[in-house]
Amino acid sequence: MDGRELVRSIKVFGAVRGWRTARAAWRQRRTDAWGMPPRGPERARVPGLATAAEAAPGGGTIRFTRSSLRICVSSGGTVFWGWDGAGPLPSYALAGEAPDPDPRASLEPDTDGGWRIVSERVTVAVSRHGAVEIRTPGGVMLRRDLPPRWWEPVASGVPGRGPGAMAVTEAVEGERDGTAAAGTARWVQRSEVPADARFFGLGGRSAGPRLRDGSYRLWNTDPKGSFGPGDDPLYLTMPVQFVVSDAGTHLAFHDNSWDGRVTLAEGEEGAGSGHDRPGTSEVRMDGGPLRGWVVVGTPARVLHGWAALTGAPALPPDWALGPQHARWGFGSAREVRRVVAGYRERGLPLAAVHLDIDHYDGHRVFTVDRERFPDLPGLAAELREQGVRLVSIVDPAVKAEPGDPVYDSGRAAGAFVRDARGGEVRGVVWPGECAYPDFTDPAVREWWGGLYEERLRQGFAGVWHDMNEPVAFAPFGDMTLPRSARHALDGRGGDHREAHNVYGLTMAGAGYEGLRRLRPDERPFLVSRSGWAGMQRYGGTWSGDVSTGWPGLRASLALVLGLGLCGVPYSGPDVGGFDGSPTPELFLRWYQLGAWLPLFRTHAAIGAGRREPWEFGPEVLEHARVALAERERLRPYFTTLARLARMTGAPYVRPLWWGAPEDRVLRDCEDAFLLGDALLVAPVLSRGADRRAVRLPRGRWYDTATGQAYEGPGQVLLDAPLSRIPVLARAGAVLPVRGEDGALALEVWAPAAGRAGGGLVVRDTGDGWEPAEIERYQSRLVDGRVVVERVTDDGVEAPGLPVRVRGGAA
Repeated sequence: MDGRELVRSIKVFGAVRGWRTARAAWRQRRTDAWGMPPRGPERARVPGLATAAEAAPGGGTIRFTRSSLRICVSSGGTVFWGWDGAGPLPSYALAGEAPDPDPRASLEPDTDGGWRIVSERVTVAVSRHGAVEIRTPGGVMLRRDLPPRWWEPVASGVPGRGPGAMAVTEAVEGERDGTAAAGTARWVQRSEVPADARFFGLGGRSAGPRLRDGSYRLWNTDPKGSFGPGDDPLYLTMPVQFVVSDAGTHLAFHDNSWDGRVTLAEGEEGAGSGHDRPGTSEVRMDGGPLRGWVVVGTPARVLHGWAALTGAPALPPDWALGPQHARWGFGSAREVRRVVAGYRERGLPLAAVHLDIDHYDGHRVFTVDRERFPDLPGLAAELREQGVRLVSIVDPAVKAEPGDPVYDSGRAAGAFVRDARGGEVRGVVWPGECAYPDFTDPAVREWWGGLYEERLRQGFAGVWHDMNEPVAFAPFGDMTLPRSARHALDGRGGDHREAHNVYGLTMAGAGYEGLRRLRPDERPFLVSRSGWAGMQRYGGTWSGDVSTGWPGLRASLALVLGLGLCGVPYSGPDVGGFDGSPTPELFLRWYQLGAWLPLFRTHAAIGAGRREPWEFGPEVLEHARVALAERERLRPYFTTLARLARMTGAPYVRPLWWGAPEDRVLRDCEDAFLLGDALLVAPVLSRGADRRAVRLPRGRWYDTATGQAYEGPGQVLLDAPLSRIPVLARAGAVLPVRGEDGALALEVWAPAAGRAGGGLVVRDTGDGWEPAEIERYQSRLVDGRVVVERVTDDGVEAPGLPVRVRGGAA
């Protein structure tokens, strides 16, 4: 650390905390110095040649000279592969047991000494050198994983010392000093995809949703301040690639939570001598198993298969689909009441208020500052009568102070992360020096989940998990726990290199299950800043501290789209940005975008400008009122999308190519999105714009503001005055809305001549666990008149709901 880093830490954390973080960072380095020996000489290994194969249900095991490969195709067409005996379990990503193998899929010899597995939905071919190719049933290549390479400590006694193994004494290109210790094998796997393919996913990436050529780290990271499109990695990374090409769509997941890096390069058609240059993906991991999954099909089928594998998305309570307001720095119950009254007096809907760490006593988790919030349960009850819920921040770090009830009970339970010598691992966070619960221990998860009883007694209706990468303030290096810190890993034992990326996921599991036990009649509301593959089982996420500016606005949309393709459908940004003061125009454009996203929440840092709509003048207030009114009118549609996400894994917010992945132009459109199947939303992401170009998928689309019809595919130029952003409805769409009387009604956009339309409706059944029924409606033109019918098992019948028809001829 140089003097500039120390000065920066003092500026960021304050003088006292700045010195403490500097000392903590040096302590972390010393802990790793004796807790994690440096990597010594290594030996490189490749699989070698195939020598034999053993059939098993859904596939089998292929043995090579220096390794073995297990492949299993499930009955749903999902492919598992694992090298060196790696199986699908244990896994923090999977929701339960691995899917059943496809009994019709069999391992059989292929050409040139290789093997293949043929099933109804996918074909897997393995070359005699260990390359694995995923093909469509028609034989078209979707993905080709080249033979992997491992680097193993020479003294580890692991396989790989046969003929052809190579001694390696230097770290390979891209290796970070000190990231791996004796007893672990690093590995790299390079993959090829079609030349026209586009990459998406890898968790929350601010530069997305399409991932350009570059290197992306797999290590959940607090960016030490607000972030923009150029910052990577961020809080929530996943080794999940969503790949779209002419050949088809597939999701590839490397089930390994270690620190790693993915290097992507898009291909080029007709490159060089006229041959295509394939796109490439190179995954490097500092340890852990080499195993993964591939899901193929249409985008909808891929995410349905992903949800079946990793768990159905948690269904938020219906109130969580309404507008929410947060701030770090409310400071008192009086200020909370003032802000809520501001919404009420101006006739603006508000569903929830989020309290940040300033409502804690000394920033200590599961406490209340009684001076500033003397009667928090009374405040919560008062707001509930007005239809407003309170949501509490929950940080994982516990102030390491004897006499603190949470710390004392955790210490008695042996709940905290320890170092290699058995001492508690400490880090400096907002309360001061803190200990960290080990959420990879099931007993600790149960203990922590029980602590949420205090939050419920205070009247909170939900929680948002913050600082759970986890964060330990440091002026240099990673702001997290020592890599040598020991974790239970659900009985397997290991260190922070493997546990780090699943820390937020396991904390979310602890909180979600705890809330279910404590309040079994209500669905929990939980959003988590950090997480990993499978986190949708427990709730959603938000952008984190996105910077206030037009680039931050663009990053907000990229994050929601990218996370949706990784199976996390419920997310949204800090509307208005986390820091600074947005201009009235920027705030309004952000607000108009947020009104069409699943999590619609304003938020700002302490000391930042206000985020209430009325603080930006009467013109912004009136335009924000229109956005809020439309959000509330479409609440039944958001309720339907939430239920469908739970049932199918499909995100609320979808890229324009969702229904037409073969459309290459749509694959490159990143500034608009589909909301469900019915609506296309084109936010304004540039300063001063009052018109914008919109790329339309195939079919007829209506401008919802003017009723003008447009035919796709193609590009149109639409008005985007400050009062609204362009939103188009698909011809024939049937949407559930709130009628003028507040009751459920249907809005139907006239189908084009000779074409039918339709839509799904799932009614609100409350915030409990009541099952919901999917209602299907169809629309068609009969003698120039729009007819809407409900489709049942017995045929069709009248819709039974008020119907409003909109739209007309092109």
